[in-house]
Amino acid sequence: MLIVDQIRAPISEAPGSRLEYLEVFTEIDSTNSYLLEQEAPPPGWFRVALAEHQTAGRGRMERRWYSPPSSGLCMSMSYTFEKEPKNLPSLTLAIGVGIAEALESMGVAGAGLKWPNDLVVRNGKLGGILTEMRTGHGPAQTVVVGIGLNVDLGRAPDADHIKTRLGYVSDLAACLDELPDRSELSAIMIDTIFNTLVEFELDGFDRFADAWQRFDWLRGQRVSIESPDGRTRGTCQGIDADGALLLRTSSGSQRVLSGSIRLHGQPDSY
Repeated sequence: MLIVDQIRAPISEAPGSRLEYLEVFTEIDSTNSYLLEQEAPPPGWFRVALAEHQTAGRGRMERRWYSPPSSGLCMSMSYTFEKEPKNLPSLTLAIGVGIAEALESMGVAGAGLKWPNDLVVRNGKLGGILTEMRTGHGPAQTVVVGIGLNVDLGRAPDADHIKTRLGYVSDLAACLDELPDRSELSAIMIDTIFNTLVEFELDGFDRFADAWQRFDWLRGQRVSIESPDGRTRGTCQGIDADGALLLRTSSGSQRVLSGSIRLHGQPDSY
């Protein structure tokens, strides 16, 4: 059970002094949608919403994020930049790097990032990131960063059926001998995302570009990319300095800015 006081207590001093409010819901449609509907925090401040269960959790391209009740971490953070940082579209990649580094420090071996927003371990999807911009007036820019992490799917009723339904998935229980309490894990993620946002506000994606290459799970893999312009097939060659995916195709190298990725020979549900 997520407990507000147990989440707040371990949060570091810098983010703790900038946390405007923190809410925990037993059930909600979407923590991202909730924060997008709330008033924007002042520049440099943030708000957090967590849920035991989301009935309409969202991923990229309006896909559903499915997580059985109390089996994972469903969290969103609303943060306001004083002015729009450079290369804002690459923020999702920077958040991925921050979370992958945090997982490493917890003892998770082999954490990887699947461009642009998936967390992967042991070739299974561990979690996902959804970054959305809130429209406003003036130079300030508010973002809502949502993360979903599979903590222990084995705690859910009918766990084998769930894993089959979700496809290639993993959870922290498969990676760690001793799982952190979900309230403790929430505090770690709050620290991580806040610190990533502050660094990104100063330097954009520059500080995170090299680290992304270290976690890059797609490098060397053959993929198909679906976009409004059609389907493109090729081999992933890392990312560009601005976060674009580099793809080697039969017609030469291409930069990919968006699209749905499917590994060659793997089902669409990956």
